[in-house]
Amino acid sequence: MAIIGNIIKGIIEAKETLSGEENPIEEQQKVLKELLETAKQTQFGKHYNFQKILDTEDIQKAFSEAIPYHDYHKISEEWWQKTIDGTPDVTWPGSPDFFALSSGTTGKKSKRIPVTNAMIDSIKSAGKKQIFALSNFDMPADFFEKEIMMLGSSTDLKERNGHKEGEISGISASNIPFWFKKYYKPGDEIAQIDDWDERVLTIAKQAKQWDIGALSGIPSWLELMLKKVIEYHEVDHIHEIWPNLQVYTSGGVAFDPYEKSFNALLGKPIQIIDTYLASEGFLAFQNRPETTSMKLVTDNGVYFEFVPFKPEYVNQDGSLTEDAPSLTLDQVEEDQDYVLIISTVTGAWRYIIGDTIAFTDVERAEIKITGRTKFFLNTVGSQLSVNKLNDAVKHLEETLDIKIPEYTLCAKRFDDGFYHSWYLGSDQSMEGKKAAQILDDFLKDANKNYKVARSKALEGVKVHFVPQQIFADWSGANKKKGGQVKMERVMGEEKFAEWEAFVSQEA
Repeated sequence: MAIIGNIIKGIIEAKETLSGEENPIEEQQKVLKELLETAKQTQFGKHYNFQKILDTEDIQKAFSEAIPYHDYHKISEEWWQKTIDGTPDVTWPGSPDFFALSSGTTGKKSKRIPVTNAMIDSIKSAGKKQIFALSNFDMPADFFEKEIMMLGSSTDLKERNGHKEGEISGISASNIPFWFKKYYKPGDEIAQIDDWDERVLTIAKQAKQWDIGALSGIPSWLELMLKKVIEYHEVDHIHEIWPNLQVYTSGGVAFDPYEKSFNALLGKPIQIIDTYLASEGFLAFQNRPETTSMKLVTDNGVYFEFVPFKPEYVNQDGSLTEDAPSLTLDQVEEDQDYVLIISTVTGAWRYIIGDTIAFTDVERAEIKITGRTKFFLNTVGSQLSVNKLNDAVKHLEETLDIKIPEYTLCAKRFDDGFYHSWYLGSDQSMEGKKAAQILDDFLKDANKNYKVARSKALEGVKVHFVPQQIFADWSGANKKKGGQVKMERVMGEEKFAEWEAFVSQEA
């Protein structure tokens, strides 16, 4: 009998039972007020007169009118660079002990995002909320006695000018509570291995020593790790190594493109739980099994705003126009794409995180990530967001009965005009023309703007199949394997030329 598991499960269920009714709108109003009060004596708070905002009747409206949108380039150049150089009280009181290096999905140069103690507490608090939400999933008591494999970036953080730097997953793992270390795998020693391939091989060698009940990590990298474990032990699926594996906590990107290839590595179905942990904070998690949507964490040091994702409000580089309107949680509608804007306890103010989301349930504040502002494919008017591209790839998988966990594409000019040139990562090679026709037909039916573009400037679709490993190798060559690194779904022509040159060298 799982005595400890029953105790833990009982505590979680009791906590959920005692929790009162939540009101996300009121929680957000309170969070904004607390953020402004805490930061009003910082350089940023004085410059934008936070006290004056606090004295108004409608704080949310005054806040949005007084402060401009900030992408990373703007806030770093004007404010965070002073924080990086050691100046205290710039956008948040004091000086941060950590900086998150965001690998991102664009550019080779890492961003440095302050991670304050308040943000670390916020991430821990959101993690606890997610654990308590497990009571909704009716997990068996023995699940709570199993170990958790958290595959993130290295916890061997680098010292720099009196602070430590690393990816947010590495910072979070290096700050896990002492009581959790008993359950945490691969453990501190292996987690500090900086080389991704070496770390994964070490995990594979020791895998049989662990009783893993849950997995956590970016789907693409976790899938490669599972393949390595399966290959090393010469078994058919991961449940032959970890028979008690019951949960996978995904995060950072949409899981749909990986669903078919991920499930092929399992011996039996497991519960998939989506989370939204970005370099800027823990923003949302799935808290009930009836949906795959995630609930925004609205009472935890992050204030959210939402800009309608329309071409007239979004510049080519993913930034927003100055007149782009922002909506609060009480103003949004379901099934509409929004650019996500956050203000946080790490000193980010009206910060464009770069993701687009859509609400599936406004009352519950539940969302889905629909794409990236920079990955909006609008060349020649096709207006395709990543969620539409994901849907097309999933349809292709089902039609051809193949697995395509990775892809990228570009609206590329050829001699006879523009084509959408796709590269599909799959270990099951198929004939490109047939796949191109299936993708083209699906997108014509799914998106009226794409259909119009196809009747005008967009000539058609070209498809190339390449081994899935090439995508991992590309990330390794351009950034770093593992951690928060995500593949670009849509590239500009210049970056795409680099990609095609890389593929030709690897072929």
